Amino acid sequence: MNRPSIEPVTEPILPEFATFLSARLNSSFSAQTWEMALRNQWTPKPPNYGFVLRDDRRVVGGIGAYYADRLIRGELTRFCNITSWCVLDNYRQQSLRLALAIIQQPGFHFTDFSPTKVVAASLQFLKFRPLDERQLVILNLPRLSCGVRVLRRPIDIQSALTGDALREYGDHVRFPWLMQLAIGNDDGWCHVIYKRRTYKRMPSAQILHVSDAKLFERHLDPLCAYLLMRGVATTHVEYRTLNRKPRNSKIRNGFQKKMILSPTLKDEDIDYLYSESVALDL
Repeated sequence: MNRPSIEPVTEPILPEFATFLSARLNSSFSAQTWEMALRNQWTPKPPNYGFVLRDDRRVVGGIGAYYADRLIRGELTRFCNITSWCVLDNYRQQSLRLALAIIQQPGFHFTDFSPTKVVAASLQFLKFRPLDERQLVILNLPRLSCGVRVLRRPIDIQSALTGDALREYGDHVRFPWLMQLAIGNDDGWCHVIYKRRTYKRMPSAQILHVSDAKLFERHLDPLCAYLLMRGVATTHVEYRTLNRKPRNSKIRNGFQKKMILSPTLKDEDIDYLYSESVALDL
């Protein structure tokens, strides 16, 4: 019996891989949805959309990839976000070959933000390290704005943001499940992206990205008050985002760890832009 082959997911193979993911990984997303999601690449020439494992002509496994070029502390940094790692039971012994096909590509920093427990263990074997998974659950309370404004109209956000923050806003405006706003004043604006969630049967906001951690922390109370006025009871932000624990908050832990493989990047360099966390309505 020949060993299954591994090949990159190129443009002709992408529809076949998307059909496999819909049938074998998550049927709540159609093959078309999977295909459209994986087309969200943020580099001029992505090397592939991931890799597939093929036994003769049949796809029996695969691993997806989102590529992005970003500026981190002024330097161009190339990211590969691993997604949708799925292998049929009879071929599980081939799983690490797929992961190696991804991470042996030179020049990239690698992340996986939704690994299962088994996948996370496999990634740790491959020298990935976990990010701090703790989250702060902040009770949204009424507060005075003290000159701080929250902008939610696209025209106002675009007028306030500049540089990387403006580009990141534009890169993500096409995803309807992402809520984007700018908070601050003429002294500075922070771009915030969050998703609507439910916590204890109440509406909540899960923060995915802040463009300026110091401004975000300074304006956290007005932001929570703004969300409360719109019926959102709690704000959820990763513990590593803030330098302090707000008084009206508690720590939740026990989440599946998000993973990173990088010789140089620090935890504070990592957010969830340009990844499956934004490209899919998860």
